[in-house]
This record gives sequence, structure tokens and C-alpha cells, in this order.
Amino acid sequence: MTLDTVLLAVGPSDADRSDELAEAVLEVASPADATVILAHVFTDDEYDDVIARLEFDADDEIEPDEVAARHSTIRDLEGSFDEHDLDYEIRGAVGDHGTAIVDLANEADADRVVVGGRRRSPTGKAVFGSTAQEVLLSAPCPATFVRSDDGYE
Repeated sequence: MTLDTVLLAVGPSDADRSDELAEAVLEVASPADATVILAHVFTDDEYDDVIARLEFDADDEIEPDEVAARHSTIRDLEGSFDEHDLDYEIRGAVGDHGTAIVDLANEADADRVVVGGRRRSPTGKAVFGSTAQEVLLSAPCPATFVRSDDGYE
């Protein structure tokens, strides 16, 4: 299977693991010379908070791609990809994390999806659901889960 496009989806809790996510993407994308779609997905509330925090002009029409490009997690990952001369595009999306990631993977015709997550207790899985689980089960291509080992959520 050729690997042309890798979608790396990040969210608000991924700032502390950008190195691990970059490493996972580089491992699969660099040898294949694939393009990475670097995507930040926001819920409606997260989007409003980020727009206020990044001091966008409220009168302007603001595209999710612009907001994603200014987010610190995306900028950290850009630095890693630039160091390794990896081609990438930045996308932003607003909506349910899992659904938006799967939609982005379909739109980009992704050959691989990479997402982060935390270890979850059995109760946490049953009660709260999991974005990563939804992506792993619904993505149109193979998905790689990069787990954080900082305890259970």
C-alpha cells in the first residue's frame, strides 16, 4: 500500500505530547515522502475560547484553518516537520472531535490517520466514550493511536 497522505489530528489535550505525535508521523510519512495534513479539531466551545485567547478580530470572518495555524500545538509540530523537510498542510475543523477527524480523513483521502489519547480505565471507557476509539473504528484507512502514559483518565 502506498502512503501519500497522513492525517495527524490534534486537539486541546495534545500539547504535552507533540514530540511523540511528530515522531509517530515521521516514522510513517518520511520514508514514503507522504504529505501530512496537520489538523486541529475544536468543539464549538473550544473554538470560541481559542478565538478569544488568540485575539482574533470578532468582526472578521474567521476560518478554522486560520485558527488552527495559530495554535501552539500546530506551531510545535510545524517546527518538527520543517526540520525533517516534510510537506504538510494545516486544516482546522469545528465539531465533535471523532466525527470531524473521520470527516477530515475522508476529505483528504488519507492513507493513515494518527491520533493521540490517554490510557483510560474500564469505567472511563464505558462512561465517557473515546475520540480515539471512534476514529479507530470509523476511519476510512488504518489509524495509529499514540498513547500518553501519564496515568488513567
